[in-house]
Amino acid sequence: MKEFDLIIIGGGPGGYVAAERAGNLGRSVILFEKDELGGVCLNRGCIPTKTLLHASKLYAHAKEGAKFGVIAHDVGFDLSAAMTHKQKTVEALRRGIAAQMKRNNVTVVKAEARITGRKDGGGYLVEAAGEQFTSARIIVATGSSPVLPPIPGLNGPQVVDSTGLLAIDKLPKRLVIIGGGYIGMEFASFFGTIGTEVTVVEMMDEIVPVMDRDFASVLRKAIPGVTYELGAKVLRVDGGSVVYSRNGSEASVEGDLVLVSVGRRPNVDGIGLRELGIDIDRSGVRVDDHLQTNLPGIYAVGDLTGKSLLAHAASRMGEVAVTHMFAPAETSNRMRYHAIPWVVFTSPEVAGCGLTEQQAAAEGQAVKVGQLPFSVSGRYLAENPGERGVCKVITDADSGVILGVHMIGSGCSELIFGAALMIENELRVRDVREIVFPHPTVSEVMRDTIWSIE
Repeated sequence: MKEFDLIIIGGGPGGYVAAERAGNLGRSVILFEKDELGGVCLNRGCIPTKTLLHASKLYAHAKEGAKFGVIAHDVGFDLSAAMTHKQKTVEALRRGIAAQMKRNNVTVVKAEARITGRKDGGGYLVEAAGEQFTSARIIVATGSSPVLPPIPGLNGPQVVDSTGLLAIDKLPKRLVIIGGGYIGMEFASFFGTIGTEVTVVEMMDEIVPVMDRDFASVLRKAIPGVTYELGAKVLRVDGGSVVYSRNGSEASVEGDLVLVSVGRRPNVDGIGLRELGIDIDRSGVRVDDHLQTNLPGIYAVGDLTGKSLLAHAASRMGEVAVTHMFAPAETSNRMRYHAIPWVVFTSPEVAGCGLTEQQAAAEGQAVKVGQLPFSVSGRYLAENPGERGVCKVITDADSGVILGVHMIGSGCSELIFGAALMIENELRVRDVREIVFPHPTVSEVMRDTIWSIE
């Protein structure tokens, strides 16, 4: 039986970052991953989709270059080449994570692991690859899987989830996407931009529910080649035909492929959590602000908790858990979910952090709101002619504390960290007014919007 200071189950952004941090502290760490290091994010999510989205944006820029004086003829899109680049990127990043594990003396085992019980005298037992391991501390970071709703016909050959869509070798002429969340919209943006006829069928009355509603309508109009069926409940799928109901009437839409993208569920089974008595609810494993479960020494991070299904949130959770284990004196080190930024990597991008205007109203929060178009930035106007970008800032009406920042416009994914910094540190309008932003940059839009708030 091998003993470690920390056992981690799951090698995604939550697990491998936690391993790196604990190893850097000089602790003995073993990390179990049954598939590939990097988890869903690196192998079947964040990185593959962003690689393809960048390819589609380059394609669009090449076609539209004439307005900048750049003339390109016979512009085409080669899916095979794009997929090859995607795979090379994934493999390079896998090697990078493996090197980080080695650099921080983390033992990595490619095997499925299961917590089998408690050890006499304290600690827990974990079984993997026919061996037993023990530790007083365990981080479970097993992530999530796509939800498959109970809709007849989803087992058909023309129906795929996001993993299947990332492995296609031929572009569909028509694609139907069931679900208008951020994953569905990113695929809609990719395929719509390169010429596929896309239809998004969404049960809610608007796409991407976390998004400010004003921005959702702007995004829908901006993505080329996409039709939306909102407030539509899917009844069944028959081959490539998606049948839905709306206002008591049935209708259908045809596609060569059907993507099911209606959410994800935490991977809580098969790890020994229920048998051990870990507290699990509908959202996932219940944890406190330090990611501790109801059992001492066992922590859960990432999608498994259902708190925030974002890779960077998982990484931060891993850091908080490790700090709580090995540096408990840092009492300020806890999760602050209200300051976690999010991005939808469509074209244009959408990003946000903190409360939307609608959320503030629902909470009865008295607020002041500033809103400006991105076109107030000379840099943005020069580089994105004809694109509509908007920045909205929500502040507390009395204190001036910044409660939320939301943006739509190319490049806003690189700006939103600034909003997270403001919200995390409870900066006020007058605090940000004293910060100097470089000129000419798109970041000035955020400062100008804050200055517009009286």
